[in-house]
Amino acid sequence: MLPPRELIFKFLSAAFAVLLLLGAAQRLWAQGSPEYKLSPNDLVDFRVFQESELDSVVRISGEGQANFPLIGVVALGGKTTGEAIEVLKSRYRNGYLINPQISLTVRSYAKKLFTVLGQVQKPGSYDIIGTSQITLLQAIGMAGGYTKIADSSNVTIKRVEDGREQVLKFNAKRMLRGDDPTALLVKPGDVISVGESLF
Repeated sequence: MLPPRELIFKFLSAAFAVLLLLGAAQRLWAQGSPEYKLSPNDLVDFRVFQESELDSVVRISGEGQANFPLIGVVALGGKTTGEAIEVLKSRYRNGYLINPQISLTVRSYAKKLFTVLGQVQKPGSYDIIGTSQITLLQAIGMAGGYTKIADSSNVTIKRVEDGREQVLKFNAKRMLRGDDPTALLVKPGDVISVGESLF
């Protein structure tokens, strides 16, 4: 049996190792998918190799722009991190650095919400975290599933695209049975409504 002091030391060492692993995993997750497109309110880590005075944490504005040392405002909204890095390299090569080695990683993603209303157990707004993709059936599951009087064949989504509102109708009962191969992905801002059964 180890003395109490050594037991405490072993416990603290193990806890510290777990925290280090969690931190590393979170950093890897924050880098996200290479296909993730930068969005307003994303917070990004900007680093330039051997130019630490340029390193900064930058938030992308509502207009999709971010302000960087020396070069000022750059439009990055809608670009992948790879595309954004190429734009930044080009701007820094233009009179500032000969061969800039730039890294750009997402530190925290902007909140992207969808709403589920109607005959579900937990109506409300839910997050789409980072690069996650959520299907219509998963969204209903996140809202606790159907109530006893829900009509799963009568599900609508209100969605605004290019400034125009559209209403999409779905039969989630057929989707669940596999009769409908559509795996519709929920988009930020979607309002999902589950109808009420008349019988």
